[in-house]
Amino acid sequence: MTASTGSGNHPTSGLRASQVELSYGSTHALRGVDVTLSAGEFRCILGPNGSGKSSLLHTLVGLVQPDAGKITLDGNALSDLSPAKRARSIGFLPQEIHPAFSFTVAEAVALGARVAGHGSWFDASPDDETQNAIHQALATVEATHLAERRLDELSGGERRRVLLAGVLAQEPQFLLLDEPAAMLDLHHQASLFRLLKTLAQKGIGVLCVTHDWNLASHFADELILLHEGRVHAKGVASEVLTDSTLLPVFGENYELIARQNRPPVVIPK
Repeated sequence: MTASTGSGNHPTSGLRASQVELSYGSTHALRGVDVTLSAGEFRCILGPNGSGKSSLLHTLVGLVQPDAGKITLDGNALSDLSPAKRARSIGFLPQEIHPAFSFTVAEAVALGARVAGHGSWFDASPDDETQNAIHQALATVEATHLAERRLDELSGGERRRVLLAGVLAQEPQFLLLDEPAAMLDLHHQASLFRLLKTLAQKGIGVLCVTHDWNLASHFADELILLHEGRVHAKGVASEVLTDSTLLPVFGENYELIARQNRPPVVIPK
């Protein structure tokens, strides 16, 4: 197992999973997982299907309770915090969202802005502060031109960007994303990961599940490889992208292409 890169922060700070165990019936989803996300870090979780990636995110945002171990936010048990406090602290973009109502893009992003305290839930129309927050969030994901469109009129990739804008409008301390680049074209994939890197540099802790090793290795500060519910390896890309780490997980179904002074590229074989 490769060594983790430490953040140097106080050990109780940040969002932490400590010895987390989670099962669904007879299926062990997580086995003794330790993961810490501190302010200003951009970490990516990778691994085969069924390795526990989404389950880990769900425990970190409080959607499911672990069978053992604990989740803490700045030293406080996540389960002890109010839903409002969790929503203001942790923004979460799941793999799929199917809105129950046909909101316009601006209306959908306004919901996130109101979580952050902009405007009132009872306002018939957004005030200037809320409008500002909506515009800024949409501009961040290159979706300002979609403001008056309805969510059910958008392509899958456009909807992902808009939903991310809604999460960013919450102004969270930590941002957790499950396959955020799914359905995005090459331009918007790179743009999204560049944005996540920038958000981390501005002080947000970012934790992203992805199957794209090359995007992760290029932008993330640390890779976390899950296998059969355990942390198999974690570290910088050059530490994790090695045959000794990947072979036990993926067999010989991949190839590493070396590059000078940069992490190798991973391709299927």
